[in-house]
Amino acid sequence: MMVASPEKETKRDPQDCAPAPQGYTIWFTLVAAVFITSLITANIIAVKLIAVWGLVLPAAMVIFPLSYLFGDVLTEVYGYHRARQVIWLGFACNLLTVLAIWAGQMLPAASFWDGQSAYERILGYTPRIFLASFLAYVVGEFANSYVLARLKIATHGRWLWTRTIGSTLVGQALDSGVFITLAFVGTIPAAEVATAIVTQWLAKSCYEALATPITYGVVAFLKRREGLDVYDYDTNFNPILIGRDPSRG
Repeated sequence: MMVASPEKETKRDPQDCAPAPQGYTIWFTLVAAVFITSLITANIIAVKLIAVWGLVLPAAMVIFPLSYLFGDVLTEVYGYHRARQVIWLGFACNLLTVLAIWAGQMLPAASFWDGQSAYERILGYTPRIFLASFLAYVVGEFANSYVLARLKIATHGRWLWTRTIGSTLVGQALDSGVFITLAFVGTIPAAEVATAIVTQWLAKSCYEALATPITYGVVAFLKRREGLDVYDYDTNFNPILIGRDPSRG
């Protein structure tokens, strides 16, 4: 079994690649937990707008790109099949969170509690924002994972930075484009919609690029500890296959 690290970018053959993991180790669980926590936290704090160097961005910028960073790690180390499972798990966990917040909003407040309007303003979701957020997440994350898996094969496992940054450019473009368009088109001028898409896309992509050394470190550590370096040569990339991947026998 050969295990490549980002510091040793050598050409790999399919027969040299470690098989996809059959169980769930503590390291896989930790990566999945950070991925899902980043996603849920970002959706909660996104309601606040912040000003950074003259740019107006959602507060989710402080943590949302981590979901892409650890999404890259999942695909790079464990393969698209495992990443697909975690993406859907994140979707389910986020849905549960939204439903719990909605239920809390609908329940009658105690007579002495005066925070109902604040609760609704900060935590409340409009149906349009809710649908835009969930669709953007699914499209962006699956595009990110797919592009990274394909680039890993095309580069024979070399140049990790090209696939982490390249996949993020595609995934974040789709995420920002889908969300901003569905959430705000028709309510703000088209020029502002376009500006918001480009601003968020560039800001998130720059965040990922700056975090490349962290990605290298995490990937190298996990490949050593797990003894894995999965290549998706025979993977079925259908995003709705959340169970056992038929291509893995």
